[in-house]
Amino acid sequence: MIVEIDPNSGFCPGVTHAIEKAEIILSEQKQLYCLGDIVHNSVEVERLTRMGLEIIDHAILSQLRNVTVLIRAHGEPPETYETARKNNIQLIDASCPVVLRLQKRIRDAAKAGPSNIQIVIFGKKNHAEVNGLVGQVPGQAIVVSDIPDLDQVDAAKPVFIFSQTTQSPEKFKLIVDRISEKAIQLTGSNSHIKSLNSICPLMSKREPLIAEFAARYSVILFVSDRKSSNGKMLFDICKSINPRSYFIARPDEIVPQWFRPDDTVGVCGATSTPLRLMKEVAESVEKM
Repeated sequence: MIVEIDPNSGFCPGVTHAIEKAEIILSEQKQLYCLGDIVHNSVEVERLTRMGLEIIDHAILSQLRNVTVLIRAHGEPPETYETARKNNIQLIDASCPVVLRLQKRIRDAAKAGPSNIQIVIFGKKNHAEVNGLVGQVPGQAIVVSDIPDLDQVDAAKPVFIFSQTTQSPEKFKLIVDRISEKAIQLTGSNSHIKSLNSICPLMSKREPLIAEFAARYSVILFVSDRKSSNGKMLFDICKSINPRSYFIARPDEIVPQWFRPDDTVGVCGATSTPLRLMKEVAESVEKM
């Protein structure tokens, strides 16, 4: 049985940067607070927790004083920085540069647009990154996750559409097209509808690359935490290409009956999946 790991899977640069920062600080002071899970992977969070990382939420943040807190790659709204300032909290900002640029573009679009402009963000509601994006323009942003959510958008008025950085480019295009079509139906024009493809360039490449990877093997093991929206999206691509694709979070979830002696097995994962975990999965299959 041949087992290979997808070289294009694993942590994106933003997640890698955040984890490296946490590891450096923990090697020096043995304790560090992190606002939310540093990555949407419970295995990696457990590893860092054993090193001294303590995951907190915004309610706990508001009660802390004179401590150090890491902001993960997802980014945060302005209110978080204001809380830190008031409470003398030192922030270690590991926000992904792609996310920070998007936050600025949303602020700029709201300032430059007419007073009735609608800022539309295509993404997962209540996702950490989306919450940070919404917080850039309090009360102005409309979050849409799918076509039915477009009922919230008045296409007869000015609209500027952005996307969460880890969403599907194809689905973002569909969202933009639907709003533009609706605008033409209502006003005869879509010139007041603007959009910015704010999906991370590396993320855009992952979809076709993982589709190619899934087609090369008889069995695919997709490794991801089940709460990772990026993981769910990439796994759905694998499953559509290769029906013998299986979603697992840990090596102990592998089922021997999935395999035949002559199978070729491809191991891949989400942008929140550590390479070490994919290696453990590959080793577990090889031992069967």
